[in-house]
Amino acid sequence: MDVKIRLIDIAHARSGDKGDTGNVGVIARRQEYYPILRKYLTVERVKKHFEGITLGKVERFELPNLWALNFLLHQSLGGGGTKSLKNDAQGKTLSSAMLRMEIDIEEKITF
Repeated sequence: MDVKIRLIDIAHARSGDKGDTGNVGVIARRQEYYPILRKYLTVERVKKHFEGITLGKVERFELPNLWALNFLLHQSLGGGGTKSLKNDAQGKTLSSAMLRMEIDIEEKITF
């Protein structure tokens, strides 16, 4: 039976920008949570979560030594800091938005 968890319960995150690309790092709170992030925090899931915000592709990079995943959200910032009329032209709130995601997992987990 799947269990719904909030990403914030197993990870923390940081975000920023590179031009029009948002950069979100998601770091497992414990080593045993990293395999869950790897399995369930997919490019497709992140793209769906940021639907309407991320107009381009999403890329994922694994950093196992840090228990982390890094996501690039292309075409997310309205052209970037010097061009954008968005309130968050540098993507600083993308990490908070990512942590609001809920994921369904098959594993038993203790917090």
